[in-house]
Amino acid sequence: MNTVMLYSVLTLGIVAAGSAIILFVVAKKFRVDEDPRIDEVTALLPGANCGGCGNPGCRGLAEALVKAADKGDISGLKCPPGGNDTMAAIAKLLGLEAGEMVPMIAVVRCGGSLEKAPKKVDYNGPNKCAVSVALFNGESGCPYGCVGLSDCVAACVFNAIYIDPVTHLPVVDEAKCTACGACVKACPRSIIELRPKGKKDRRVWINCVNKEIGAVALKNCKVACIGCGKCVKACPEKVQAITMEKNLAYIDTNKCISCGLCIPVCPTGAIKATFEPPAPKPKPQPEKEQKSEPNTENAAQ
Repeated sequence: MNTVMLYSVLTLGIVAAGSAIILFVVAKKFRVDEDPRIDEVTALLPGANCGGCGNPGCRGLAEALVKAADKGDISGLKCPPGGNDTMAAIAKLLGLEAGEMVPMIAVVRCGGSLEKAPKKVDYNGPNKCAVSVALFNGESGCPYGCVGLSDCVAACVFNAIYIDPVTHLPVVDEAKCTACGACVKACPRSIIELRPKGKKDRRVWINCVNKEIGAVALKNCKVACIGCGKCVKACPEKVQAITMEKNLAYIDTNKCISCGLCIPVCPTGAIKATFEPPAPKPKPQPEKEQKSEPNTENAAQ
């Protein structure tokens, strides 16, 4: 019995030793030496792993940056949460120049609050926007509006978005938003958009994504875009930042000068801005004809 056990232990020992040798040889042969710059770049990144850069986490971006640096250009890679300061530090480490990032922010393009888009049905399913949208049009009946079940809130790792208890609409905390885009991806209705912050934080946008015909859209929401085209005409001819497609207006951030002339002409108030819009110009009043008084002096003669 002791002999059998001894042989078993020896056999196992030999097998283990042989396996260890084989694994050692394989590891040496197929070893990949990692560039030490990857760890250095990773240390400079925020560590949020939000995916806003399009890579699987901060280390994925660091690997992409080092790989791009070997080709001599990292301008196509950005870290939205880190911003220009982070990218400048990384560029300095890699001995290159980083392209300037335009500051962006998440904008919620829906004004369908409980007041403007009252409930028509009650939803009793899972508390997920994606599930709700798959089942029906939402409690207000608008097939394009926010359903307010917080998928965007759950997706934000920076706690930069919350649901207003009164309106039941998402609200973006501009002080916390890093424009990572997680809320944009999470929204099944695509009502959240990343837009440039603008000079002095002046921004104008169409606060609706409804593509239905005006009368139909208004049945579900009082502040829906009705596609009347008045904003298009109000936009200065040299700017032409507003276009109309499928009954919905859209403001091009690359052209918009944030003059605000389009805001007061919107009949439903579907255009929003971060500043007070200019007061509409008063319409010129027709001059009243002055009645000619009879010449009493000549009449007396």
